[in-house]
Amino acid sequence: MKILKVIHGYPPTYNAGSEVYSQSICEELVQSNEVQVFTREQNDYQLDFSTRQEIRNGVLLTMVNLPREKDGYQHTAVNELFRKTLHTMQPDVVHIGHLNHLSIGIVKEAKKANVPMVFTLHDFWLMCPRGQFLQRNFDGKNIYQLCDKQENGKCATQCYKMLHSCSVNDEVTDLAYWTEWIARRMKATREIIPFIDKFIAPSKYLMNRFINDFQIPKDKITYLDYGFPTKYLQPVTPNKKRPFTFGYIGTHIPAKGVNLLIDAFKKLTAPSQLIIWGRHNGQNTVSLKKMAEGNPNPIFFEKEYDNKNIVKEVFQKIDTIVVPSIWGENSPLVIHEAQACHIPVVTADFGGMKEYVQHHVNGLLFQHRNTNDLATKMEWAIQHPDTLKQYGKRGYPYSEDGKPMDIAQHCQLLQQIYNQVI
Repeated sequence: MKILKVIHGYPPTYNAGSEVYSQSICEELVQSNEVQVFTREQNDYQLDFSTRQEIRNGVLLTMVNLPREKDGYQHTAVNELFRKTLHTMQPDVVHIGHLNHLSIGIVKEAKKANVPMVFTLHDFWLMCPRGQFLQRNFDGKNIYQLCDKQENGKCATQCYKMLHSCSVNDEVTDLAYWTEWIARRMKATREIIPFIDKFIAPSKYLMNRFINDFQIPKDKITYLDYGFPTKYLQPVTPNKKRPFTFGYIGTHIPAKGVNLLIDAFKKLTAPSQLIIWGRHNGQNTVSLKKMAEGNPNPIFFEKEYDNKNIVKEVFQKIDTIVVPSIWGENSPLVIHEAQACHIPVVTADFGGMKEYVQHHVNGLLFQHRNTNDLATKMEWAIQHPDTLKQYGKRGYPYSEDGKPMDIAQHCQLLQQIYNQVI
């Protein structure tokens, strides 16, 4: 089978959940199929829309340069480049993972070429211009408020006001412009629903949101949790010669709630330490490090790691992982990876996070965005290390062996879906 995978970034340059997942399935599928990836990179020293190709672990990548694209959704040049890729490869199926930083027109190009399409939903980008229902709040009063639903005028006011003119006289004109821009953008994303043969949602929370709030027909969307290369995700025995250690894995962006974790950790009285892994993100990382200063319990910042070395470089050094995201995470890969290695998880009682962590069964849940409650749960973890370790051994809650689905089995199910739409 010829499979063309579309994703807005690819490891090692981009290592967020959807990108790591895409790499995992591509490297598994290429064992018995022809697999190509259409993706993007950001090189400020090259022309926009220039392309290059590279083979990584048997997978051919076509990378479009988009260093200056921001919140766009339609790029004629990207559509044309994708059309050429379709013509050259002649795929049997196109599997889309994310179109942010690419172009919604990719869907229409595949439809015109009569190529069946599968679309894995990794967040809310199709029904939220910002992707996370997390507002930017450029008003000097609020910051990163949760949004309950998409409305054109609200998007223009709460998330795009930062792009309005500084002139009071122009405010009405700018608000009207961005409201209309949002309306065109949302019309474009809704128009692709009939063209997609099957949507895949890795959490029931996400699936239900798209059915109820974006009117994706129930018979057009299916729940399928992520698969993982479990061969390198094995149970670990943490080092007993160190203080109780909390860990964080992920990017240093506000949506991930790293600041909330640091604030909660600073409230702890029992001896412990916190290690924060992830790609350093300029001023965000500087600000987080400043926030962590002066705490009697140490907070360490570690660089990004190779995901295949996650056991040795991360899980063997911690007692529990904390996922403190302030938005409605879908199905965080780090939760599954930790559970596969018998590492208990502390996370929020919201979105897809609570779907995979059951309170006092395989981890702990705290009230979403509540620093004090997170601190309470972290203090409990320090005081009950043996009980917490037993929670970790329960692992993934939806399998008998406590492990998430192996990538090979997952890709078999993917290929069944491909065959259904071909």
